[in-house]
Amino acid sequence: MKNLLIRLSSAVIFLIILLSGILINEYLYLLVFVTVTVIMLSEAYKLFEKTGNKPQKYFGLFTGTVIYMLSFFVARGSIPPSVYFILIFLVISLFVFEIYQDNEDHFLSIAFTLFGVIYVAVPMSVLNFLAFPETSGNSFSAKYLLALFVIIWINDTGAYLIGSRFGKTKLFERISPGKTWEGTIGGALFALIAGYVISLFNAELTTSQWIIFALIAVFFGTYGDLSESWLKRKAGIKDSGNIMPGHGGLLDRFDSTLFAAPVIFLYLKIIEYFFAA
Repeated sequence: MKNLLIRLSSAVIFLIILLSGILINEYLYLLVFVTVTVIMLSEAYKLFEKTGNKPQKYFGLFTGTVIYMLSFFVARGSIPPSVYFILIFLVISLFVFEIYQDNEDHFLSIAFTLFGVIYVAVPMSVLNFLAFPETSGNSFSAKYLLALFVIIWINDTGAYLIGSRFGKTKLFERISPGKTWEGTIGGALFALIAGYVISLFNAELTTSQWIIFALIAVFFGTYGDLSESWLKRKAGIKDSGNIMPGHGGLLDRFDSTLFAAPVIFLYLKIIEYFFAA
């Protein structure tokens, strides 16, 4: 009972903070999500270190934060995309700094430093372009962000409920023994229903487009979840962190988002290009 209360309390606090960032204003959104990104990067680098690698953690944290901040202001329309050229300097700097590091394998150090940035910071930065869609004149809007998170949360909840009750056929036992086909399909059905319900209240996309939105989030989100599970198994750990008692780390909570967000952004750009009035 005590563990259940701890899990519920941490989940409620997490939801309040996250929803406040999405719903109140762009500045609180920036504060919440840049903090989430930094924590996730830190968890990722600790995970890599568990596998015996030595990434330049602080360089990765700095670079990831820069990418996120630049993306926020580019998506907002405050600065031009050309500022991304600064990233060339940062990559060169990584090689220079590595020369002074006492690492056995400099190649792996650089590779895992960049992998952390690409795996965490880049997908999280894409959320900025969902928060400031061009169809809204680059104004802050919760419609796509909230839809993405709601669909992912409902998929996870549905998968857990159906899987724990009816799950028998393992989805990918080598990587995630607890996941089943029954749970995965059940979660997907819940998510598709959520996509339909969202379409009733948000006419930004058609009903079929919202359902495809949900399908993309579920499909790629599932692989995001499996990929993080694979990384944790390689590192020999159960959770990426302990910032959320009873739930693990933030990387555990956003693993689906890391794979789903970039594809959702691409999907919305395709709709905008081919179907915009």
